[in-house]
Amino acid sequence: MTLQAKLDAFKADFEAGKPPYNVPHSVIETMHRATAELIASGAAGRALKAGDTAPAFTLDDPDGRPVASTDLLARGPLVVSFYRGVWCPYCNMELQALQAAVPAFEALGAGLVAISPQTAVNSRKSVRQNDLGFPILSDTHNDVAAAFGLRFAMPDYLIELYQGLKNDLPAFNGDPSWTLPMPGRFVIGQDGTILYAEENPDYTRRPEPEDMLPALRRAASVTA
Repeated sequence: MTLQAKLDAFKADFEAGKPPYNVPHSVIETMHRATAELIASGAAGRALKAGDTAPAFTLDDPDGRPVASTDLLARGPLVVSFYRGVWCPYCNMELQALQAAVPAFEALGAGLVAISPQTAVNSRKSVRQNDLGFPILSDTHNDVAAAFGLRFAMPDYLIELYQGLKNDLPAFNGDPSWTLPMPGRFVIGQDGTILYAEENPDYTRRPEPEDMLPALRRAASVTA
């Protein structure tokens, strides 16, 4: 089953209110409204695209060790995936799919990192819960997400909904701003050029890991 098929199946059960979710229809309507408004805002069109230069970044891993994109790119092309946090089931399914694709990435000499605004303790939970073997980096305040054009401020009515669901993002992220990244996936060549970019204001839609392989093959042929 493809990643998107798994996401669609989860979404169907979630929105149908099947156990253990039992989510009121009003909650679903509010989430749909927020997604529709983010799509209509044109935010995705302002994110970085293939051909742009990727911003350099240095972020901490779950153990507090700084990880620099320049060091990662010195080893080979880099896959960078931005996700919302360990509290998001869609993100966890995406992380699991990326983990399954690690051998294909490594065969092409590429590395992989995932970036979210969550604190180190929640990144450790991401690694443990999803059995990950690649680095999870904490992007405090979503500053790196902003540099890639992915950060957005949540509307007040969505903040109120999250608070009602006990989804306390300021606690998850150690940041009071109530911002999130749009899910985004990038392949960066060793010269810093973005070779593949996919971002979506609909957090239930994620690209397949295999979609990045053509860009990684091109990068491998350049460095061969």
